[in-house]
Formats: sequence, C-alpha cells, structure tokens
Amino acid sequence: MDSSELLPVGRRVAYWRGRRKLSQQVFADRLGKSKSWVDKVERGVRSLDKVSTLQDIAAVLRIDTAILLGRDAQPAALTERAEGVERIRAALSTYEIALGRQATRHPVLPADRLAREVAHAWVTYQHARYPQAIDLLPQLLTDAQRTHAEDPAAGRVSLVEAYRVATSLLVKLGEADLAWLAVDRAMATATGDRVLVSAAAVQLGQVLRASGRTRAAKSATLAAAYRIAPPDPDDGTPAELSLCGTLLVQAALAAARHGDDQATADLIGEAADMAARVGDGHDHHRTAFGPTAVDLARAAAALELGNAHDAVAWHEKTTKRDAWRWLPVEHRAAHLLDAARAYLQADDPANAGRTLIDADRTAPAEIRHRPAGREVLAQVARDPHAPATIIQLAAALGVT
Repeated sequence: MDSSELLPVGRRVAYWRGRRKLSQQVFADRLGKSKSWVDKVERGVRSLDKVSTLQDIAAVLRIDTAILLGRDAQPAALTERAEGVERIRAALSTYEIALGRQATRHPVLPADRLAREVAHAWVTYQHARYPQAIDLLPQLLTDAQRTHAEDPAAGRVSLVEAYRVATSLLVKLGEADLAWLAVDRAMATATGDRVLVSAAAVQLGQVLRASGRTRAAKSATLAAAYRIAPPDPDDGTPAELSLCGTLLVQAALAAARHGDDQATADLIGEAADMAARVGDGHDHHRTAFGPTAVDLARAAAALELGNAHDAVAWHEKTTKRDAWRWLPVEHRAAHLLDAARAYLQADDPANAGRTLIDADRTAPAEIRHRPAGREVLAQVARDPHAPATIIQLAAALGVT
C-alpha cells in the first residue's frame, strides 16, 4: 500500500504536491487560490467540501480523484462475502439427512440451545452485521437440519427460522436464486402450521419481488395474510396482526412495483388499521410491524410508483418520530437507502448524499456489503452536485 493512502485528505494533497515538485505558491496559482488557502487545506484547518474543488486539485496534481481521496481493501471484503455465500450454498445444498446419510459422529444440538443460536443469528442480522451473519449461517443451517432430523417436533420452529433469516440475508446480498432455495425449504418445513407458513411467506414475498415476480409475490403474500388473519381484527393477537399486516405490506409493495396504484393504497390502508392495533416498539415474528413500519412502507411504495416527492414527504414525516429509533438497525438503514433514491429522483442530490451518510453511520454494512447500497452510492457520487463526503466514501469503497 502506498503510504499516502494512510493520510488525511489535506496531508494527502501535500504529499502529492511534493511528489509533483510544486511549491505551495505555484500550486495555489494553478488552482486560482491563495497560498494561505493551500496551507490551511494541507494542515487540515480548512476542509475540502466541494466536489468541484477536489476535482480541480486532482487535475493539477495529475492524479485520479479516487487516489486523492484514498482507497481501502474492499476487494478483499467482497471476496470474503462471496466465499461466505458459497458456504451458505453448500449448507443449503446438503441432502444427507433426507437420503439417510447423516453422520452419527456429528453432535446434535438440543432444541433449546438451537433456539438460542437462531435468535442470535436474527439479532446479528437485525443489527446489520452482515459479515458476522454470513459466518454464522452455514453452521447454523447444518445444526438446525440435524436437530430437526433428530426430533422433528422440537426442531421444526428453529429450522424454519434459520431458513427465514438465511433468506433475508441472501436477498440483502443480491442472491435471489439462492434465497429462493432457502425460502422454499422454509415453506416446505412449515407446511401444516399456519403461523409458521405465514412467517415464512414474509420472506417468500421478498424473494419473489427481488426476482421480478411481482404478481406471484402479491398472490402468495395475500393468500398467507388471509390465512393468518383473525375473523375479527379486534380479537386478533398482536402476533397474528403483525404477521398479517406485514404480509399485506409485502403485497402492497409487489402491487406498487407492478404499477397498481389502487391496490397499493388499499393494501397499505388495511395494514395501517392492523398496525394501529399493534402499536410501535414490537417485533413479533421478526417483523418490527407497527404504524411507523407501515408509513415507511408508504414511502417505499411511492418510490416504486414513481412518486418521488411523496416518498420524500413520508420519509421526512416518519423519521421524526421517536418510534423511528425503535426499529431494528437493518430496517432503518434499508429505508435510508430508499430515501436516498427518492431524493435523487426528486432532483435533490445534496439530501440524497446526506441520507446515504446517515445510512452509513447507522449500519455501515448496508452500503459496504449490500449491492443495492453500493449502486445507490454510485448514483449519488456521479451527480456533479454530490457532497464531497459521498465522493470520498465512493472512492474508499471502490465504487464508480
């Protein structure tokens, strides 16, 4: 690694100015700035907060802006992620138990221990610690399959939950085909239990939407929603209403992606009624369902329908609530990516950049390990009016 890559931006400017054998005065003249301005930049007294200025400096120094801003070891991180996904693929591709090849020498986790391990994986995912979740899942899936084979009744819930968290993570990582395998396993294992089927159907909706199968996503999630829905919402338990409402939200997002404004509004309205009964601050069946989650879904649906200004309005209104901070980190960071896209579509790159920086502070892995996050970062960074901090982040992550 070049030693300049370890320096702050101002010091890096001084480093490259020295490499080009330019005095501060000559460098300042070529930039059209004062020698005092250059000195303050190099000492870190003055920040470089304009993209155009960064580009001018890079041009005078005859280096790429990305070199000026520095790089990190992102390719290694991407390689590690790919290797982790392959380990998950191997765990999901194992049929030893079904074929009667289970090796007796392997220990089988007791059901209560397995339940704790699954809960830990969910917490890791909901805190947006995706690299750690990738490391956990291969062994967790193997353990869950062995425990279920040993005691199907005691291990069933944990196996479905292991498949659910694997599906959510794989969708997040852009691995829709592999996620489909995981959720198919979840649905098959859950068959016969309406609660487990409805819980797995939440991830099924995510996978189908990620795969572009919006009609199938809407159909499947609606069927599951009405299967779990209580005859009278006033008599429904918070857990039932949370599952049903989350499935209605999934159906609404599928309808929005399909361009069906009326169905989107009707389904979100139905979900909002259930959310009002549940309230905020709960996480039944790992749904984080409540009024705030539904209003964030309104923003996502508006964005899908091409109504960027409506999406921005829902974002700005909803994130001012105290309940916004009660949502899981992953949920908030994912929404901030949607909000950044909405600001971009509303021709507001400055707020798009600020929102992305907020997402990076909230959950760095949402941008650094999620392909959709890197794509939004690239879109914002390409805008000539993007904040300098976004250019620096994009350069550091090797995003172009």
